[in-house]
Amino acid sequence: MEKLQCYGSVTLGLCVACLLAACAGGPLSPLAPIPGAGPGGKPMPTSTDIATGLPATPSTQLVYPVTARVNVADEYNGAKVEDPYRWLENLDSQATRDWVTAQNKVSQPRLEAITHRAWVKQRLTQLWNYERFEVPVKEGGRYFFLHNDGRQNQSALLVADSLDSPGRVLFDPNSIREDATVALSDFRPSPQGDVVAYALSDGGTDWQIWRFRRVQDGIDSADTLHFTKFWGVSWARDGSGVYYSRYPALPNGKGDDAGRPAVYFHKLGEPQDSDRLIYAVADHPTRVPSARVTEDGRYLVITLFDGYERNGVSLVDLRQPGMKVTPLLSAWDAHYTFIGANGDHLYFLTTQDAPLRRVIEVNAQMPAPSAWRTLVPEDATALEEASYVGGRIVAKYVYDAHSVAKLYQVDGRLIGQVPLPGMGRVEGFSGEGRETETFFSYTDYLTPPQVYRFDVTANHATLWRKAAVPASTNAYVTEQVFFQSKDGTRVPMFITHRHDMVRDGSQPFLLYGYGGFNVSLTPVFRPSVLAWLEMGGAYAEANLRGGGEYGEAWHRAGTLENKQHVFDDFIAASEYLIREHYTRQQKLGIHGRSNGGLLVGAALTQRPDLYGAALPAVGVLDMLRYHTASANARQWSSDYGLSEDAEQFKALYSYSPYHNVKKGTCYPPTLITTADHDDRVVPWHSYKFAAALQAAQICGNPILIRVETRAGHGAGKPVWMQIEDFADQWAFLAKWLGMPLPAGGVAP
Repeated sequence: MEKLQCYGSVTLGLCVACLLAACAGGPLSPLAPIPGAGPGGKPMPTSTDIATGLPATPSTQLVYPVTARVNVADEYNGAKVEDPYRWLENLDSQATRDWVTAQNKVSQPRLEAITHRAWVKQRLTQLWNYERFEVPVKEGGRYFFLHNDGRQNQSALLVADSLDSPGRVLFDPNSIREDATVALSDFRPSPQGDVVAYALSDGGTDWQIWRFRRVQDGIDSADTLHFTKFWGVSWARDGSGVYYSRYPALPNGKGDDAGRPAVYFHKLGEPQDSDRLIYAVADHPTRVPSARVTEDGRYLVITLFDGYERNGVSLVDLRQPGMKVTPLLSAWDAHYTFIGANGDHLYFLTTQDAPLRRVIEVNAQMPAPSAWRTLVPEDATALEEASYVGGRIVAKYVYDAHSVAKLYQVDGRLIGQVPLPGMGRVEGFSGEGRETETFFSYTDYLTPPQVYRFDVTANHATLWRKAAVPASTNAYVTEQVFFQSKDGTRVPMFITHRHDMVRDGSQPFLLYGYGGFNVSLTPVFRPSVLAWLEMGGAYAEANLRGGGEYGEAWHRAGTLENKQHVFDDFIAASEYLIREHYTRQQKLGIHGRSNGGLLVGAALTQRPDLYGAALPAVGVLDMLRYHTASANARQWSSDYGLSEDAEQFKALYSYSPYHNVKKGTCYPPTLITTADHDDRVVPWHSYKFAAALQAAQICGNPILIRVETRAGHGAGKPVWMQIEDFADQWAFLAKWLGMPLPAGGVAP
C-alpha cells in the first residue's frame, strides 16, 4: 500500500473512489471548492465566479477536482525528490481517466461561458476558410501537392500532369472518419510517378500506417506497412519497393516505442512479414537508423540518429551483392545531413568545423576527411538547410531570424541570391540533380503562403499559387527589435501590431517563444494570430537561445546546463515589452507549445508576478522523468540532459516547472492544454503540472486544464479542432487581459 496524503494521512489502495474522494471528506463529493484568496492574500468574494466574472451559483462556482497526493519519492544523486502525482502517469488507469473527465467538466463550461469565445470561434472559422496549396513534389513528369479548398478539415493529395492543370484528387483523408481525425501525414511518389506511398495518422498519434495507391485509377494495392513513425520511406529507383525504418512489434499488435527501429526493404506485392532486414544497430543502445536511396540508385545512405548535435552515416553500395553496410562518417564529431549525390560524390550539410554550417562533398570511394571538399563555405550567417537540385546547391540561411536563400555552383562559386518577396520564412527547394525545376513557399506574419516555381538554371522565381485570406492585413505592421538578456546577450524579437498602436502600456500582448532543438522561429502566417490581432491584441515572437537563428553556438547556449538562458531570454523579452511601454504586466499573456510549453511553464513558475495570463500547451513539464516516457523522448537528452547525471540533474531540477511550483504563491491565470492521444509529449506532464498548480494556488486566479480527446501533439489536427482549441485559449486571454468584446460580438 502507498500512503495517500490529504489534509491528514490515510492509508488507501489506489482505487478510483479513493483517489477522487478521499480528500473531499467523503465519497459523495469528488470535488472540493478552491480554498482561494484574492491578489495580495485578500479573500475572494464567494458570490462571484472567478472564471466568468458572473454571479456565482452552485453550478458555476469554480471548484477543482481533488487530486490525491501519494507518497512517492525518488533519489537523484543523493537528493530526495517527491513526486506526489506520479499516479497520473498511468494514462490507461480508470483513476486517471476519471481525473481527466472531472477536469474537463470544470474547464470546458467555464471556457464556453466567456463572452469572447463565440466571436473568436466564428472569426476563426471565417479566417481559416481560404484556398491554400503546399509545395509540389515532381516525379515521373507529374506534380503531387496538398490542397485545401478552405472548407476541408484535412488537406487532400492532388496530382496534376502539368503546372497549368488544377489537378485531380488522388486521396482525400476527410472521407475516412466523420470527425476528420485521420490525417495524411506523409506521401512519397515513386520515381516513375505511377504509385504514391502515403501515410495515415489516426487520432493525432505519431504512429503511421503506409499504403500504396496507383496514380492512374486511384486504387490501393494490398500492401500495408505498420510500426513506423518519423522516418518516412525511400523508393528503390526501379519502383519495385521502398526502404523504411520499422519498430519492433508488441504482442498486442502495436509498435514498441521503447525499442529501436531497423531498416527494412518492402517489395510491392509481398506481405510486410516477408520484408527483408537491411540494417539494425547492434552496438549501441540508443542509435536509430533511417535510409535514403541516392538519385541514381547507386547507394543507400543510412543516417544514424541519436540526438540533435551529432550523428553518424553508413553506406550500402546497391550495385554489390549482399547489402554490405560500410561506415562512412563514424566519428560522431558533428551533425551531417545528406542532401544529394552525383555518382560517388555525396553532399552533406554539416556542423563539422563549422558551427554556422557548411556543405561538403564526400567521395564514397575515398571517404577520409582529408579528401573532403567544401562546396559551400561557412558564412557569417547560419546555414539552416541546403538541397542539391538542377546540378546546383540551394542554401537557405537564417539572417536575424528571417530566411535568405542563395544559389551555388557545386565548385563553391556563388551564383546569386534567390529573389524573395520579403523578410519572412521560405520552405522547399527539394528535387533532384537532373531536374532544373523546383518549388518553394514564402510567408510572413501578414502574408499567407505563396508558392513559387523556381528555375535553377536561370535563378528565376515565378508565382505558381497564392492564398487569399478573407481579411485585410493592411492595418497591421511587423517590426523587429533587439533587446538584452540577463547576461547581456543581444536577442531579436518580431512584434506585429496595428499601425496606430499607442505605446502607453495599455496594449494587450501575446508573447510566443520556443527556444530549443536548433529550431529557428522565422515569420509565418497563422489565421489564429490574425484573429488575435483583430480582437485588439498585439503579437510578439522572441528568437531565444536554444534555437538555430545564429547557428550551433546559439543552439548550445540554450541546452543542458545552459537551458536557463532560454528562460532568461524570454523573461527579458517580457520585461522589454513592459519597459518600452508596449504593454504592462496585467496585459501580457504568454504562449508556447511542446518545448515552448516548457518555456511557459518555467517562466510562470520563476516569475509569476510578470504575466497577466499563461498558456502552456502540450508542454514538457517534468524534466526529471521526461525520458521515461518513450525511446523518442530520451533522444531529447542532447538538449535537456538526463537526471541520472549529477550536473545535469542540478540544472534540470532548478527549472523543471512541475518541481518548482511553490505553495503559497499567487500564479497568473493559466490554461494548460494537452491531448490524451499525444504520444510525443505524453499528457501526464500537463496532468501533473496542473495538479501541482491547483494545489499551490492561493489567490483567485484560475488554473484550468483542457484535455482534447482524439488528438495528439498537434500534427494532423483537423481544422475544426484547431478552431475549438484557439477559441478556448484566446477567449481565456481576452477575459484575463481585460480585452473588450470585438465589434459584432454577442454575449452568450
